[in-house]
Amino acid sequence: MIRLALETDAERIGKLWTEMVLYHHQFDDTTFRAAENGAALYSRSIRDRLQDPKARILVVEKRGEIVGYVSGVIADITTEMFEPLRCGLLSDIYISEAYRRQGLGRQLVERLCLWFRHQDVTHFEWHVSARNRAALAFWQAIGGETTILRMRAQISGRGS
Repeated sequence: MIRLALETDAERIGKLWTEMVLYHHQFDDTTFRAAENGAALYSRSIRDRLQDPKARILVVEKRGEIVGYVSGVIADITTEMFEPLRCGLLSDIYISEAYRRQGLGRQLVERLCLWFRHQDVTHFEWHVSARNRAALAFWQAIGGETTILRMRAQISGRGS
């Protein structure tokens, strides 16, 4: 069952966030290093977003346990030098490993897109690791296309 997240779900979502960070660490060990209190901070941010009319958090529940979630917001993704570009941002999505490949991620995205549509949002964006082949295949299967590549290079030598 997919439903709106409740304040009582925030701690469990924080634990799923920790699983997500650990999963993504294999693809990028620089970006994905949770702070010691990262799950608690994430849970608090979930509670805050539940009150935000420009945010939506959905959970997927199986046999009374939350096994996945999606978090999205509506934002203007440009700076003041550009024409405003209002869009949906899918900030996080995660399904516990035992429940993957059952269509739950797709269902979460579809439900989030329904909300975006009701908010007069015409498109949404997200970040995905270039090394996460399964995620890339998932996003391409639902119509995602690469628009901007984020790159990184190491700086050699020591700082002054």
